[in-house]
Amino acid sequence: MGETRLPRHMFLWSMAIIYMFAFASLYVQIPGLYGNEGVLPVRLVEPRVDGSRPVLEQIHAHPSLLWLGPRLGLDLDAQQAMELLCLAGALLALGAALLEPLRDSLVFFCLWALYLSLCQVGQDFLRFQWDSLLLEAGFLTVLVAPLNLLRWRSAFRQHDAVTFWLVRWLLFRLTFGSGVAKLASHCPSWWGLTAVKHMFEAQGIPLPWSWFIQQLPDWYLKLGTVGLLVTEIAVPALYFAPIRHLRLAAFYIQVLYQVKLMFVGNYGFLPFLSLALTFSLLDDDHISYWLGHGKKKSAKTWHQTIMSLVLLAVFAAIIYGTKVLFTLEMDWEAKTMTSKTAFTQQQFGNWLKLVTGPTIWVGVLSLTWEVVAQVYSSKILPEVRQAYSLVERYRLVSAYSLDSRVDGRSEVVFEGSMDKNTWTEIEFMYKPGNVGVAPPVVAPHQPRLDWQMSQAAQGLADQSPWFTSLVHCLLQGNKDVVRLIQTDSAQYPFSQAPPVYLRASLYRYWSGPKEWWRRDYSEEFYPAVQLGDPTLEGMLNQHGLKETFPIQPSPDSPLAQALKQVRGHVQTLPDHLVLWSLLATVATIWLFKTLLSGVLGGRKAKPTPAEPKAKKAKAQPAAKNASASSLKAGRETSEESRRDADKSPKKRK
Repeated sequence: MGETRLPRHMFLWSMAIIYMFAFASLYVQIPGLYGNEGVLPVRLVEPRVDGSRPVLEQIHAHPSLLWLGPRLGLDLDAQQAMELLCLAGALLALGAALLEPLRDSLVFFCLWALYLSLCQVGQDFLRFQWDSLLLEAGFLTVLVAPLNLLRWRSAFRQHDAVTFWLVRWLLFRLTFGSGVAKLASHCPSWWGLTAVKHMFEAQGIPLPWSWFIQQLPDWYLKLGTVGLLVTEIAVPALYFAPIRHLRLAAFYIQVLYQVKLMFVGNYGFLPFLSLALTFSLLDDDHISYWLGHGKKKSAKTWHQTIMSLVLLAVFAAIIYGTKVLFTLEMDWEAKTMTSKTAFTQQQFGNWLKLVTGPTIWVGVLSLTWEVVAQVYSSKILPEVRQAYSLVERYRLVSAYSLDSRVDGRSEVVFEGSMDKNTWTEIEFMYKPGNVGVAPPVVAPHQPRLDWQMSQAAQGLADQSPWFTSLVHCLLQGNKDVVRLIQTDSAQYPFSQAPPVYLRASLYRYWSGPKEWWRRDYSEEFYPAVQLGDPTLEGMLNQHGLKETFPIQPSPDSPLAQALKQVRGHVQTLPDHLVLWSLLATVATIWLFKTLLSGVLGGRKAKPTPAEPKAKKAKAQPAAKNASASSLKAGRETSEESRRDADKSPKKRK
């Protein structure tokens, strides 16, 4: 196995950027989601300080740094305590992205602890699969990063490659688990190979060009479904291949897939996080080749020839298996390709039972090889093994099944009225609503309310308790909640006065042939209600969303005032523009840093001042000989130059 120092640096830098996006995206949404009058007020679920128990014991029982809020003067405002954690995480991640010494195990542990604290009280809006993935990958980052901040006098110490292998195992679980879940869900779209055709219109927040992809020929989109299944089910086995070129091929396939995911939907930081995990398939030699510092190519040996033949044989087997299992047939006259699933659900279940055991053993053998290699080179750190024992305590292992079902698109549409006769539709900034409005570009921002609205449309209102709270907030005219829907008051029809009545309907959406969308009414999703309505009050009480104690006034501590000022500045921009501004800032700093290092590196070194005669007398004989040789060579060079000048045509004339 080759060295993985450079891939680990790339992974750590990527994780710092992802943390920065995650914290910043959540921060701009906190008032509307978790504020004192938000959809799910954090003060209703925040951990309460028990004076009879030590703080560390309370943190161990309920892992959240919100316990420290009262000690920071934020005991009366849980929203500001949450904002403080987000700002601290975003700034710390920004520092780690710009300064290499901050990409330390201790720094990444703080980032992981901050995000875990937020997820503990985030409820439905922080229970997405990418949040679990960030927590699991974030803890592995703590193990991969060097531990230097507490060792000022010691040399730079990197962790061993065994911990980096865990990142590869997480990548395998993510991709292979998601691929298997697609077929194991018995979704007709996946078995009928039409999932990609519907995926572009069914994803949470589509992109504008998703509409154009939707218009591609059906046979091409079915072929895309086949390629996606092969990428997620067959290719992950190559992650543990003993042949380096197979792992590199798997890396490029996964990179291509994740980049495609970035350009077909607003998936927030999920594609960036998945892309960061793929760095575990690289080694130093390949990255050096990217940078132009690779080894010079030599004539192929018989060993390299055999490896190339094995590489071709493996991919030939994958292509042949794909053709057989999905009945790929080329129609040359029509210039199309037909495809259909050639195996049954029972056969797939039997195959899954058959490969589960060997898959685990392949992972075990791969890990064993890494352990043996590192033991032989004496690079395993004792503290890594101790830190890894914390994984079980915090249950940092999740099952991933991304896009396991693709059932078309349904959307919940709000309508408000002042007299219960004339109804006006309420448009969201990000999720589909008006059929004539193009989908927006918001990544890497993650609009969590819009995503939850898409999830709620797949079930009933009773299955989404937060929906009743959202209705209640809109009837009250809560400005922070309205800002999640529309930051421009001119686009919100009830900006002057909240609606007296509110209702929600369920619509079925499709990609329109001429317009961006076409839709049909399905059914009533939420009945028309008003403030004080028995139905509304009953559902608030049922879901524990009714006030149990009055809202306390905000504290006047300096920290609280500083948080208010920061919030006031951030609210002047739409949420996604805040993320883009942060991204532009990081890119600009990196550009200046690169240019500055290039200028300083290109300067000629200044000549050293003449040494005193006493020091010259003490110079080593070797130095004298070297100096004399250089002077002699200089004189010879100058004499040759004069002779050449004499022989020149101009001189002869």
